[in-house]
Amino acid sequence: MKSYQFLIFFSIVMLIYSSVNYYIYSRAMQAIPADSGIRIWFKWGFILLVVAYVAGRFLERAYLSVFSDALNWVGSFWLAAMFYSFLFVLLVDIIRVADHFTGFLPQLLHSPQAKLNMLYLWMSAVAVILIAGHINAINPRINNLTIDIPKGANGLKELNIVMASDIHMGTLIGPRRTEKLVNTINSLKPDIILFAGDIVDEDLAPVIRQNLGKSLKMLSAPLGVYGVTGNHEYIGGAEQAVKYLEAHGITMLRDSVVKIGDAFYVAGREDREKSRFSGRNRLEVKELLRNTDMSFPVILLDHQPYELNKATEAGIDLQLSGHTHHGQLWPLNYITKAIYEVSTGYKQKGDSHFYVSTGFGGWGPPVRVGHRPEIVNITLRFR
Repeated sequence: MKSYQFLIFFSIVMLIYSSVNYYIYSRAMQAIPADSGIRIWFKWGFILLVVAYVAGRFLERAYLSVFSDALNWVGSFWLAAMFYSFLFVLLVDIIRVADHFTGFLPQLLHSPQAKLNMLYLWMSAVAVILIAGHINAINPRINNLTIDIPKGANGLKELNIVMASDIHMGTLIGPRRTEKLVNTINSLKPDIILFAGDIVDEDLAPVIRQNLGKSLKMLSAPLGVYGVTGNHEYIGGAEQAVKYLEAHGITMLRDSVVKIGDAFYVAGREDREKSRFSGRNRLEVKELLRNTDMSFPVILLDHQPYELNKATEAGIDLQLSGHTHHGQLWPLNYITKAIYEVSTGYKQKGDSHFYVSTGFGGWGPPVRVGHRPEIVNITLRFR
């Protein structure tokens, strides 16, 4: 990404971030009595929370340390707290506007104590959401799926696939979570393991410092471990990320196709962000499969589930994607459902099957609300 593009993007993000936080802060301060000692503690505590994530990400690139880790953890939780605080305050303001014109609220709710109680209710509700959402985020489910492919696979009757996407290995997805991922995958005794992008979370330094690749080397599947790039590999530097992953046992498919066991193909597309970060376009699906014998089953890995019709027209049998996180925080799932033809789960279009995973890890907040992270176990039956 060109430096001026990044500067514009960063400026817009910071403007939105600052505006939302100021809106929350100003409304909260209105609820605290002017003579209360809580005000000063709330002020400086709020500033620390707001600054933590931005400071942590910058410090992580300048000097990776326990302190930068702590700032990232605090700031990441604040992103979720900020989001739900914004929704809460916005709802209260809508009610206040409605009451201004109708006067439907009892006078008791206009008292200073009622406003302070509302602040306590807001803080308690957000705390409960964060705790429950974090517990949910660190306990992925195993989603089982059986798909029939009307093609022969050179005598192979079934294929046991374990697929995961959006692991986001780094500061928040560290050794314990990575080890849990590997152990869970191996327990499913897969024939082949497929990763549909965003294996690392932008910056590779925390991955290297925590030696997360050590766990990846323990992945076991007789037909191999394959992956593709996601947008986060490109944000952090795709070449370095790919080199690291391949050095730790993952064969990365970058606009390439491999035939496995003379029975089926696995094709992997570069992430659609390739053009923005490298200035070079990725291959279209038909071009990618130009020399592929389509009488054999074809599995396509494509991180972002856009333009599914192109994969159908190209004749793929199964596409595996991620990226959406299904919104990660309710009600953002309604936005991803509006953007993507498939925000999560399974869909068949013609003879092509699609599965979009909610992902194993998460971006930003280590919190999931409204759905669970997952590892996908797919049984392909050939006929």
